[in-house]
Amino acid sequence: MDFYDKVAVITGGAKGIGKTIAEEFRKNGAIVCIIDILPNDYFQGDIADEQVLTAFADKVIAEHGHIDYLVNNALPPTKGINECSFDEFNYALRVGVTAPFYLSKLLMPHFAPNAAIVNISSTRSNMSQPQTESYTAAKGGISALTHALAVSLAGKVRVNSISPGWIDTDFREYDGADAVQHPVHRVGNPLDIANMVLFLCSDKAGFITGQDICIDGGMTRQMIYSGDYGWKLEADN
Repeated sequence: MDFYDKVAVITGGAKGIGKTIAEEFRKNGAIVCIIDILPNDYFQGDIADEQVLTAFADKVIAEHGHIDYLVNNALPPTKGINECSFDEFNYALRVGVTAPFYLSKLLMPHFAPNAAIVNISSTRSNMSQPQTESYTAAKGGISALTHALAVSLAGKVRVNSISPGWIDTDFREYDGADAVQHPVHRVGNPLDIANMVLFLCSDKAGFITGQDICIDGGMTRQMIYSGDYGWKLEADN
């Protein structure tokens, strides 16, 4: 896939999945503009802050005049109902839902023809572990935001989301039950997500919009009972 001179905006692009997405875009010729709360080579700031988002969007447009791809990847914090405060829950929603919406709105007049938005959701939008309410709510929100934006931006920008399952951001390889419980017999890595992001942004995905693509090695399609695949539930006493 050739993205020569295309402008890709990536939130949360300084580490993990976002960093790999940025690297893959660069390898394929794109100009990459990152915003992250961590230090990076383009723009450091908290996307939960409206003024930060506005300043970032202004910088991108002033320097490039348009954008081709927006990848909303920044990670909302995970806190559960036992410990998550009112402000912490709202912060997770600002990072995970409000910022993707508002950045899309700020950049909307500047999307080039054949532009695309890819939102990084999660399998947590449909399933949960205990004490993950802030993260799960944010991911559920961005999944719903995806199809709403796809309809509102019809004919101008294609909008899709990706729901990763277990992705080890350090590219660690697993064996035993951790691997075998996945139908593909391995844990995922950031390239599994980055490859789909680039595909969804390419012309090859020109007939795909409003969709959520689950990339989880088949985990959400497999029933697992205690004793299956080396996994055993140890009930609390």
